[in-house]
Amino acid sequence: MNTIATAMPSTGRATTGVLLIAGIVLAALTEAIASTVLSLGRSDIIGDIYATPDEFAWLDIGYTAFKLIGFMTAPWLMSRFYPRHVIIGSTLVMGLACAIAAISARLDLLVALRIVQGFAGGTLLVGGQVVIFRAYQRAHQPIHQALFAMGAVVAPATIAPALQGWLIDSQSWTWIFFSVVPIALAATGLLLIADGPMPIKTRPSPFDWIGFSLIAATLFCFTYVLSQGSRWDWFEEPHILWLSVIGTAALLAFLGQQVLAKGQGMLDFNLFKSSDFSFAFIVSFVAGAALFGSAFLILAFALSVLAFTPTDAGQLLLPSGAFFIGALLLAAFLMQVRRVPPFATVPFGILMIMVAMWMLSGSTSESGADDMMAAILLRGLGLGFLFLSITLIAFSNLNSRNLACGIGLFNTGRQLGGLMGVAGLQTLIDHNVVTNVVVLGTNVTAGGTSVIERLTTTTAMLTVKGMDAATASRAATSLLGRLVSGQSSVIAFDTAFNAVALLFVAAAPVLVGIKIGFSKYAKVRAARAVA
Repeated sequence: MNTIATAMPSTGRATTGVLLIAGIVLAALTEAIASTVLSLGRSDIIGDIYATPDEFAWLDIGYTAFKLIGFMTAPWLMSRFYPRHVIIGSTLVMGLACAIAAISARLDLLVALRIVQGFAGGTLLVGGQVVIFRAYQRAHQPIHQALFAMGAVVAPATIAPALQGWLIDSQSWTWIFFSVVPIALAATGLLLIADGPMPIKTRPSPFDWIGFSLIAATLFCFTYVLSQGSRWDWFEEPHILWLSVIGTAALLAFLGQQVLAKGQGMLDFNLFKSSDFSFAFIVSFVAGAALFGSAFLILAFALSVLAFTPTDAGQLLLPSGAFFIGALLLAAFLMQVRRVPPFATVPFGILMIMVAMWMLSGSTSESGADDMMAAILLRGLGLGFLFLSITLIAFSNLNSRNLACGIGLFNTGRQLGGLMGVAGLQTLIDHNVVTNVVVLGTNVTAGGTSVIERLTTTTAMLTVKGMDAATASRAATSLLGRLVSGQSSVIAFDTAFNAVALLFVAAAPVLVGIKIGFSKYAKVRAARAVA
């Protein structure tokens, strides 16, 4: 049955509205936990399932690729079935897949389950946001979208890593998947009790199998290239080059096929007639790079350089969640009560993230959580001001027919932007570590006075602790080498933090120019329509 949802009935609206929002936020939380399970549990999972790094990579590739495919497919599912039923079904599938993953140690089964989790997660995120837009008046969207962002954006960026780090250190990685099950059941119960938007029957549309095949091939190829390109030195490896070519060709074929479909395909080109959506879609790539890239850098720096435990690394981002939520609620208040236009908070968000990344670029191997906390909290504020704004800019002027497609496309852009950001930062770190080792190594010569003094002091210290002279000398040389390597990593991460700040320095004027250009074009179109 093809449906378009309208506003909820007035009877019991307050109670059912609370249940509906709570159910959708909990459903989004299941995706947040599942999507970030590999960020801290990587080494534990590899050891337990006896997988090589190349084999393990498919757990991440499968999830991310099919999450993107779920973003693109969700609009058709919601046009065919009741949107609330789509969310409930996706949430139950997510919970079941996580339950099976928690009791399985077979790599092939885990890869299949990650694919199912990714598709279900992408579908429920799009479905949840669509239902909120359709169930409530546009004037009340700021606060409702802020609440949705707590489960869809804040949780994977701050809350989920803290939960996962604690579970890994106190229990095992399987408990991360187990933790999804009760949340999925609670979300399902709330969504079954709550009243969703009233559905209206419309003419069903056939599924675009050709377009689906082309976009699936595109997203799979790009996901593999962006997530694994750094490991294989990018286009120096033939299969990375070929997958890039195939993905690009599939994308061009998809766009051409969608033009020929004349409105019957997966992509609604009418979306780009809205200058606000076009602008927000472009910004989504930058916002995704900032969100995922900065989270990757902070966690990687804490784990690899500062030698934090998974619990400590996860809790490092947790306090910023409160500031993230506070910024979301403050922005929602300004937009809903004070009628501040959404675009007004974007510069503040960008500026705060830039300053936060610049502050983190001064971190050293001696830094601790207290030294980094001010920058991390400022980052949370900036993300809160940025994400709610671009959400409202993107979707406030879309109608019910193309809203789902717009949300799916926007989320796809944000996820791809995140993949690009992480891939670029990982490559920058890898290359800089090698370069820094060479540069620092040239100044650590065997006959240097400072080197001799350092080795002598370290050897004496180790000898006092019980080592014989020969062993202590070799150990002192090894420790000096590790010190050079560690300092090279610190410098590389500091450069990467600066790179995120410079991304906004370069992107901000470009985005402002694009916004001005879109505004002028919209005025010209409006003048022509009147004439």
